[in-house]
Amino acid sequence: MKEIPSFTGFKPETVRFLQELKENNYKQWFDERKTVYQEVLLEPFRALAVMLSPIMYNVDPMFDLRPAKMLSRIYRDVRFSSNKDPYKTSMWLNFQRMTTHWENFPGYFAEFSAEYFMYGMGLFMPKRKVIDHLREEIGYSPGSFREMTQTVLDTGFEVAGETYKRPLANDLPEFYQPWMQRKNVYVVKTLPLTDERLFSGAIALQLIEDFTQIADLYHFMVEIVQEVEIQP
Repeated sequence: MKEIPSFTGFKPETVRFLQELKENNYKQWFDERKTVYQEVLLEPFRALAVMLSPIMYNVDPMFDLRPAKMLSRIYRDVRFSSNKDPYKTSMWLNFQRMTTHWENFPGYFAEFSAEYFMYGMGLFMPKRKVIDHLREEIGYSPGSFREMTQTVLDTGFEVAGETYKRPLANDLPEFYQPWMQRKNVYVVKTLPLTDERLFSGAIALQLIEDFTQIADLYHFMVEIVQEVEIQP
């Protein structure tokens, strides 16, 4: 097996490749530049995944840390999509538990697209009963939840996710509403593609620091899921 080199950052060519792919999303163009894709996007992402894996194992030993499972494919599945472009214009890695109900569990991600670099953590596809229980737990212990999530917000993350069309009634202050009014909820940071950290090992160190900072919220979400799953 080919040895994966150490992560030393992405390349300026990474940005150029993704932006050009967005404008030339067809097979002949990609085939002629497949080695470029491997060198400036796939291989750096593999190296980043390997570098982050020991830290993420400490966050949750149940994460699936096989590089092939952590990285997205560049090829788009167009069978059931209205978008028939054959290639994705972004690539991402994720840290997700090995479980048959992975969509209910929180996970971490980092994505490099033609427009931005984004990373974060949360519940991206939870069942309704999971997100309902999350709101219940926030209501039971608002003080401890605010203390935990204030640290996340102070680190620079923002709350995101699909909101309900009609606000859900509750008696909590405004601070909690971004968490209470969503069908799925996660925290994200977005960096411009001009951020110099992307092109050195500094971005890996930033991910390690930030992913560690939000680990308490991750474990809180895991507990929510586990409590729902053991209920009759």
